[in-house]
Formats: sequence, C-alpha cells, structure tokens
Amino acid sequence: MTKNITLDAKIRTKSVGKVADKENIPGILYGRGIENVMVSLDKKKFNHTYEEVGESTVFKLALDGNDERNVLIKDVQKDVLSGLARHVDFYQVRMDEEIEAEIELVFTGESAAVKELGGILVKNMDAIQVKCLPGDLPPEMEVDITPIKTFDDYIYVKDLPFSEKVEVLVDPETVVAMVSEPRSEEELADLETEVKEDVTKVEGVVKEETPAEGEEVKPESASTADREKKEPASSAGKDKK
Repeated sequence: MTKNITLDAKIRTKSVGKVADKENIPGILYGRGIENVMVSLDKKKFNHTYEEVGESTVFKLALDGNDERNVLIKDVQKDVLSGLARHVDFYQVRMDEEIEAEIELVFTGESAAVKELGGILVKNMDAIQVKCLPGDLPPEMEVDITPIKTFDDYIYVKDLPFSEKVEVLVDPETVVAMVSEPRSEEELADLETEVKEDVTKVEGVVKEETPAEGEEVKPESASTADREKKEPASSAGKDKK
C-alpha cells in the first residue's frame, strides 16, 4: 500500500548524529542498487509518520527537502527502558519490482468457543510474510475469529482474504488461530502440585532434622581445614634428636 505522505530527512555525515537526542533520530536509507545514505530525522515528525504508516506502507522520504525516495520503514531500534525510537532503517523500493515484507495480523470478531464454552484463544502467528509489488502491499491483515465456534474449528493461512496480487510465503495449511479447552479443576490441581517442589531435592539444600524431646544435640564436627590447624606438626617438623 502507498500513502501520499512525505517525511523530511537531513543527510548526515558519519561523524555527526550517530545517536538520538531530544529532538532528532539517526537513520539509514538503503536499497537495491543504491548507495547507503545516513540521515537525521525530526523525532516528533517521525513518530507521527510511523504511527500512520507502520512497516508495510510505502511513502516518500525527502532528502534535504527535495530528493524524494519511495521507502518502507524496515526496522526501528527502540530504547529498552523508554521504548522510544533510537535508530531507523529505511528501505528504498522500486514500484515496478516485487518486495518481501511482513504483514501484521489484527484479530477481530468474537468466538463462541471463547464466549460460550469458556475456551482460550490461541494465536499461533502475529505477522505473516508476503511478496508483491509495493503498491499492492496491505498495511495489515484482519483475522476474524467469529468462525471459531467449537474447539475443533481452526483458522488457517489459506483462510485469510489476501488479494490475488499478494503471494503469501507461508504454508497455507499453517494454523493461524484456534481455541483451546479450559483446564478442568483436576488439571489445575495437578498443575499446582507439580509446581511445588520439595526443597530437600534441590541440590545444595540440606533438610534440618528437629531433635526429639530430651535428645542431646551434638555440635557439628569441625571442618577438615579446622582439624588440620589443630593437629600437631608432622614428624618432619619435630626437633632432631
């Protein structure tokens, strides 16, 4: 899919703008048959664009305000703690050349197996790999779980309503979603029992024994090292006669 959106980017040198700051994010533009271009982006404008296009929509990246390139956001590196973008990879596409991309799956609808039978929805996939022309690339794929009415109903890759212009690069018999039966009270009880471990079976843990009433508690024997310190020196160290 393409959108009439343009994001401005400044070309930067290798020695400047390698890391994100309060206002800018570094990035790189690459593609088939072109030289890599390192860029710097306004943080607020990039975040706004990213929310709108995601990673499966073609838009224009304007280098220094005039050199426009058709691109996809290929990867966004985020800060582990804040979740904010730290670096962006753009991939320049040719509109007449097929590309491979990952499409996000968005689950919609309501399953009777969940609502009425108390089952648990199992999502086996959250994205799917496809191949097509950039202009035919869907921004996302909706997965309607309404047909899952029993625990024997499944949604397969072949059930997804992709356009004929899109080649799905996943086995069509792959299960996308299903509903599993809820655990019985007996199964939950067994599971809880299995989780509880006897600490005496854990390596390095010694079970202390409580002495019987009136029984004398013997002190622990000295360690080998302590005994060696207390033992007299060997005959080799005695005075010679």
